[in-house]
Amino acid sequence: MQPPDTAPATPEELLARSYRIAGLSLGELAELAHVAIPENLQRHKGWSGMLIEKWLGATAGSKPQQDFPELGVELKTIPIDGNFTPLETTYVCYAPLISKPGTTWQTSNVRNKLQQVLWVPLEGDRAIPLAQRRVATAFFWQPDAREDAILQKDWEELTEMIVLGEVEKITARLGQALHIRPKAASGNVLTDAFDADGQKIKTRPRGFYLRTSFTGAVLHRHFT
Repeated sequence: MQPPDTAPATPEELLARSYRIAGLSLGELAELAHVAIPENLQRHKGWSGMLIEKWLGATAGSKPQQDFPELGVELKTIPIDGNFTPLETTYVCYAPLISKPGTTWQTSNVRNKLQQVLWVPLEGDRAIPLAQRRVATAFFWQPDAREDAILQKDWEELTEMIVLGEVEKITARLGQALHIRPKAASGNVLTDAFDADGQKIKTRPRGFYLRTSFTGAVLHRHFT
């Protein structure tokens, strides 16, 4: 078995590809794909996700669009424990600190990313060596009306703070399902934003993340 060299043509083909790797370990997938396995994920945090992307044929890379733009599907790997509880928050996309005028929830990149997600749970218990962690069964998810309303409320409140120049007042505690926190390789990376007086300032890049309470509810509803 080898990773596909083309993108899936349909959502059904994408799901079938995910089923083929379910139950296999990250080490097995890496070996079959001739990919080096890091000792741990401390300096290779995105390694597992990139390995799964390779096996499913994702084409977007780091572009600000869905991982499977032709299908309208975003891929999200999520580390879980033995009870299918997420072990960490889920990164969605960068939070633009200088917003484009007229952007709404419906036209935001967050909603675009989350309108249809293929969740791929991975064993994430740190007691299990990285190479031995297995891939669980993937599934499609779309936010229902209640989930979409919660996400919209969080996005609008956080985006309003950015627009009002209050980015430095945003903490990870804000937001019921969606929150913002720094997103950069190091604390030395800075980007532009505005303060409350409309003056440009330098601050750390931010990202939108889904809380484990939100993704945990999604996982438990699917698997139970």
